[in-house]
Amino acid sequence: YSISAIDPASAKGTIANDVQHGIAVLAIDSPLPGTAAASLYLGTPNYTAGFQAGTAMKQVLGGKGKVAILVGSLTASNATQRIAGFEDALKGTSITVAQKVNDNLQASTATSDAETILANNPGVTGLYGVYSYDGPALAQAVTSAGKTATVHIVSDDSDAQTLGFIRSGVISGTVVQMPYEQGYTGAFVLAAEKVLGKAATMTIVKSYLSSDGSALSSGVGLITKSDLSSYQALEAQLGIG
Repeated sequence: YSISAIDPASAKGTIANDVQHGIAVLAIDSPLPGTAAASLYLGTPNYTAGFQAGTAMKQVLGGKGKVAILVGSLTASNATQRIAGFEDALKGTSITVAQKVNDNLQASTATSDAETILANNPGVTGLYGVYSYDGPALAQAVTSAGKTATVHIVSDDSDAQTLGFIRSGVISGTVVQMPYEQGYTGAFVLAAEKVLGKAATMTIVKSYLSSDGSALSSGVGLITKSDLSSYQALEAQLGIG
């Protein structure tokens, strides 16, 4: 089976017991740190997601300006990896990161923080929202400030409100995970382990693993207004929209 554990520590014992009894276990979407029994981790490459967001911001700002980053945690690994990728994508441009703000996983705080940034730093022309709720929260702040034409937002994830703000043009683009690919590839890996065994399966996927050999990427994508309709049509076709 595949598992996306909300609390990896509490699942550790059960996973180890299942593996002892010959059950293949694959971590998807959420890693299982310290749980060596799981085959590997299949999920979103956070650095790549951040780099994609930075590339999108670079394009919409024309390579110059100031941006602020708003996120639910400045220490969580997924956040630090995404921010690192975002900043690396901006290297070689005239875009600078003016602020990084922790909204403590609160959408209302993200909105008020963005409002404060826009009021006190008129040079900020870009906002990057790292967590799923940040996109709509920042869009509300930009709309309230009357700056939808001058401040560009790049966000993460395909929250329904985020997609609505992309359609209206308030959010320039959002970087999305590939849940279909996580399910498809996860089933492929588990089926291969059942038929071929763990060692042979790991040999097959080896060239696709991260540099430390611990993770298999399910990919990332970017949604903008120009391809929103095709994205939602694909979701409807797959029955996940």
